[in-house]
Amino acid sequence: MMLQHALKEWAVICQALAEGKQSLILRKGGIEESGEEFRLEHTRFWLYPTYVHQQESGIKPAARPFLQEVETQRPPDPVVRLSLFAEAAGVYVLHDIVGAMLLSPFHLWSDETIHSRFAYRQPGLYAIVLRVFRSREVFEVPNDPSYAGCRSWVTLDRDLPTEGATPVLSDGEFQDLVRRIERLLKPTALA
Repeated sequence: MMLQHALKEWAVICQALAEGKQSLILRKGGIEESGEEFRLEHTRFWLYPTYVHQQESGIKPAARPFLQEVETQRPPDPVVRLSLFAEAAGVYVLHDIVGAMLLSPFHLWSDETIHSRFAYRQPGLYAIVLRVFRSREVFEVPNDPSYAGCRSWVTLDRDLPTEGATPVLSDGEFQDLVRRIERLLKPTALA
């Protein structure tokens, strides 16, 4: 399979996804997006690590070593390294802060970041459960100026192959994770 689309995400979150410490992302939407609201435009995509806006106060204290690691491994400008792709396994619209806070064990964002993002412009967040795969090779792509700005999606200058990729979590680990998230967000669902 070849993929040309990428979802921009903090490099620290990409690192947590790569290590299986996180398997969902929370999104609000970039100011340059249509209607300023996030849309899942693609169900399979590369994870495009960004360094804009990520900061120590934006993540939980226990996650700070991830931030230090990605900062020391940061490629020189204008290069972006792509080594992870994901398949969206579920999308949840979180209409109240309680749902967002219940997901705290599944991501690295600080409580302050969750509250701030949830309340930004119009209350709500999207939680996207991801099946993450590690590519057989690391692709270095130019950080084209057209990719800049507060947008979630970029179209790469070429398709990149995903053959030979390995899942970060085993099938059983991933299914268990999905069940736990569904129980939190759909408490009346049958187990």
